[in-house]
Amino acid sequence: MSTHQELAGFIWSVADLLRGDYKQSEYGKVILPLTVLRRLDCVMEPTRREVWDRDASLKITNKDQLLRIAAGLPFYNTSLQSFATIGASAPDVAKNLLDYINGFSANAREIIDKYEFETQIVRLANAKLLYPVVQRFADIDLSPGHIDNHQMGYVFEELIRRFSEISNETAGEHFTPREVIRLMVHLLVGADADRLTGPGNVINILDPACGTGGMLSAAEELITSLNPHVEVKLFGQEINAESYAICRSDMMLKGQDPSNIVFGNSFSDDQHAGPFDYMLANPPFGVEWKKVKDVVEEEAALGHARRFGAGLPRINDGSFLFLQHMLSKMETPERGGSRLAIVFNGSPLFTGAAGSGESEIRRWILENDYLEGIIGLPDQLFYNTGISTYFWILSNRKPDALKHKVILLDARDQWVKMRKSLGDKRKMISDDQIAYITRLYADALTVAVDPDHLDQARVKVFDTTGFGYHRITVERPLKLRFEITEDTLAALAESKPLARYEGRDSLIGAFKPLIGTTWPTKAEVKNALHAAAAAAGTAWPGAAVEKGIWDAVSISDPDGEVQKAKGAVLPDPDLRDYENIPLKEDIESYFTREVVPHVSDAWIDETKTKVGYEIPFTRHFYVYEPPRPLAEIDAELRALESQIQALLSEVTS
Repeated sequence: MSTHQELAGFIWSVADLLRGDYKQSEYGKVILPLTVLRRLDCVMEPTRREVWDRDASLKITNKDQLLRIAAGLPFYNTSLQSFATIGASAPDVAKNLLDYINGFSANAREIIDKYEFETQIVRLANAKLLYPVVQRFADIDLSPGHIDNHQMGYVFEELIRRFSEISNETAGEHFTPREVIRLMVHLLVGADADRLTGPGNVINILDPACGTGGMLSAAEELITSLNPHVEVKLFGQEINAESYAICRSDMMLKGQDPSNIVFGNSFSDDQHAGPFDYMLANPPFGVEWKKVKDVVEEEAALGHARRFGAGLPRINDGSFLFLQHMLSKMETPERGGSRLAIVFNGSPLFTGAAGSGESEIRRWILENDYLEGIIGLPDQLFYNTGISTYFWILSNRKPDALKHKVILLDARDQWVKMRKSLGDKRKMISDDQIAYITRLYADALTVAVDPDHLDQARVKVFDTTGFGYHRITVERPLKLRFEITEDTLAALAESKPLARYEGRDSLIGAFKPLIGTTWPTKAEVKNALHAAAAAAGTAWPGAAVEKGIWDAVSISDPDGEVQKAKGAVLPDPDLRDYENIPLKEDIESYFTREVVPHVSDAWIDETKTKVGYEIPFTRHFYVYEPPRPLAEIDAELRALESQIQALLSEVTS
C-alpha cells in the first residue's frame, strides 16, 4: 500500500472517531494541528536528547539560537514530552499535551496558537476523545525517512482540500478550487518555460491573500516540474488566523521558510518589501476596506511613491487595492521584470465612470502597459459564489508582439459538470480544458488574426487605448416661459426660500391679481412682478427669495426664450446628456456626426470632459441570437394547451 493511501486511511479513521461530537466542517480543527504536531515530533526525534541536554546546561535567558543549533532545525521543543509519552496515561493526556505544546520555540508556537488548539483539547477531553485521538496519531510514522518534505506537503495539501470541501460555508473565503489554481498558474508561468530552465535560478513568489497556501504550492509544483534544480521561495500574507496557521504549517512541513508567511492585513500592515518574480492572488470579492481607510488614504496621498498612487476604489470593494499592492512589488524590467495573475469578479472591468477611482486605476494600468490579458471563466466554479469570474494577467516585461496590446479570451464554456455540488461550486475545469485554454492563450495573437481558425471567435486582441474614451458633457440651452397660476403660488408659499420670509403672505397676495398670466420673456415677467409688488406696497425681497420666485414661475418650454447670464447661454440641467467617445476618435468629428443632426442647438462643455477606461468583456463576445419564430412558439403553446386539456379530462372523468 502506498504512503499516501496509508495516510488517507489513517486520516479518515480519525474523522470516524470525531463523528457525532464534531460536525464534518470542524474535523480540520483537530486533524490539521495534530498532523502538524506529529510531523514536527518526528522531525525533532533525532536531536531531541541534544536539545534537552543543551537546554539544561545553559544558564542564560536567551537560548533560542543555541537551541536551534542543537536541534539542527529552525525550531525546537524543550518539553520532556513526545508523542511516545503524551498518551502514556489516559488521565494525564491533556496535561501532557499542553506541556508539550508549551515547550515549542516561539516561531513554532505562534503557528500552533493560531489554530486555537487548546480549545479543542478541552473539547476533546470532555468528550473523552483526546486519548484515543492522540494515540491514533502516535501510531503513524511521519518521519522524514518515511515521508520526505515534498510528500508531506502533498499530504497536508490533500488534507486542506478535503476539509475545505466539506466545509462549504467557509471554504470559499480561504480555499480556491485546485483546478482553478492549476489553470491560473499555467497561464502565469507557462509562457516562461524557457526562462525557468536555466541553471542556478532562484524564483520568489508572493500571494498577498494566501489563504491556506494552495496557489503558492501549485506555483512551486509547476516551476519545479519545469526545472527540478530551481530554488523556489514562497511568500504570503493572510489576515485569517486559522488560514495563516494552515499555510505556515504547510510551508514548514514541505521545507519552505515558514517565516516568509506572515499574519496581518496586507493593506495596513504590509510585511513584504519585494520585489518578486511572480505574484498571484484570489482576494475576497466585494469586501470593504473601511477598517483600514485612514491608513490607505494616507498612503494614497503620497502618490506613486507608494502603493496606491493610481487611485482608490469605492469603499465596499478592495479588489483594486490588492492589484496595486501587487504591482508595487514588481521587479524592474531591467532585472527581468515580473508577471502576476489575480482573480476578479466582473466589477473591476467596468465599475466607475470616467474620473472615478476605479476608472483612474484602469487608466494607469493600461497607459503603463501592464495588462497582458483577461480570461473569462465559467460561473459556479467557486465554493461560496456562483458569479462569473476573470483572470487578469499583468506584466512589466510583455513580449514585443504584445506591447501596448491586451488579449481577451472567452473560456466561459470550458467546464464539466461535477458529480456532486460543493456549496455554490457545480462546475469544474478538466485537465484537458486547462491545457486547451493555456495553449489558446499562448497562441492568441496568431488565432485572433486567422479567420479560418476554429477558435478565432474566442480570442480578441485590442490596443491598450481601445479601452479608453472621452466622456463629454452635452449641453442644450435653457428655454423658459413664465406664468403664474394657483399652483404656482401654492408652490411658492411652501418653498424653502419663503419659509422664513416675513413678507411672504403680502408678497404672494401682491401676485394674486396676475393669476392666469403668461409672459414669453424674463424681462416682461420681471417688470410685471416688480410692478405688482410696488402696487401692493410690498418691498421686493433679497436674492435668495428672488431665486425662489424665479424657480416657481419658470416653466421649461422648447419654444421658450433662451436664458442667458452675463451674455452666456445657460444650460438646461434636465436636458444634459453624456457621450463616451473612443480615445482614437476626434471629439468634434464625432459630435458633428452623431449629436448635431439630432439636437442642432447642443454644445460641448469642454470644462467637464474626462478620460475614462473600461473593459466591456461580455460586449466584445456578444453573439446575437434571433428570437424564435412566432409559428414555432404558437405551435408549442397549442401543444401545451392540448396536454393541459388531456390532464383536466382525466381529472373530471
